[in-house]
Amino acid sequence: MTSALASALPTPTALALRGPVGSLDAYIDAVSRIPVQSREDEFALAQRLRESGDLDAARELVLSHLRFVVHIARGYTGYGLPMGDLVQEGNVGLMKAVKRFDPSMGVRLVSFAVHWIRAEIHEYVLRNWRLVKVATTKAQRKLFFNLRKAKKGLSWLTAEETAAVARDLGVTPAEVTQMEQRLSARDVSFDPVPDQDDDDSSYSPAAYLPAPDSDPAIAVENEEWEDASSARLRHAIATLDPRSRAIVERRWLVDDGKATLHELAAEFAVSAERIRQIETAALKKLRMAMV
Repeated sequence: MTSALASALPTPTALALRGPVGSLDAYIDAVSRIPVQSREDEFALAQRLRESGDLDAARELVLSHLRFVVHIARGYTGYGLPMGDLVQEGNVGLMKAVKRFDPSMGVRLVSFAVHWIRAEIHEYVLRNWRLVKVATTKAQRKLFFNLRKAKKGLSWLTAEETAAVARDLGVTPAEVTQMEQRLSARDVSFDPVPDQDDDDSSYSPAAYLPAPDSDPAIAVENEEWEDASSARLRHAIATLDPRSRAIVERRWLVDDGKATLHELAAEFAVSAERIRQIETAALKKLRMAMV
């Protein structure tokens, strides 16, 4: 039902265009003009939705609560994410809440929906605040959204403040310190472009990776292996008869101008198939000599 309801609702852009300017401010102004329903009207609409799946009733419930989504989303502007995206994610949470709302429980929809709205905004913040997810467990998520409020300034927490935050949030002081470090860090490009002005380009993680050919022992080993292989190949070629050696050299050991089977067949006065047989036998002999 959520997808069907979403398609039936006017988009934030459509609401905004009803105002003088197609902007977020116009959207906020538009949703603030939608009247809030009374308890009786809300109960009746929720009953229609729950009993008969009335999408018009769901639409009215959502529209009348869009102002509350804007209010909640404003509390997350400190994470540096677009306000419009926060509102959009909150609207998704509102629609999920409307779908699951049971009016017989005796609570207003806004009291029930606030948890769904916050949950969707929380997921959006965690997905987009950092390139690498900073909170994966329930305790880390709790810390992420409460530690910023608990900190009184930009300075690091003292040992007493860390212990107090840990006690208030029901976590260990070590978890508080770890999350504080994550919040204080910022994204660094793994391999920045050389000509960028950012001073952090000199301290990128890629600069500290060892080069694949940096180990002298490996370089010497590779060079000795190549020399030995070349020596074995020269010795193996010398064991071939003159015609086989000429065919292999003309077919495989030239940088350019590789001879064709027909060219060699005309030169040695045999068929192209005979040249292929001689080449195959010579290569097999070379492979056995190289083992």
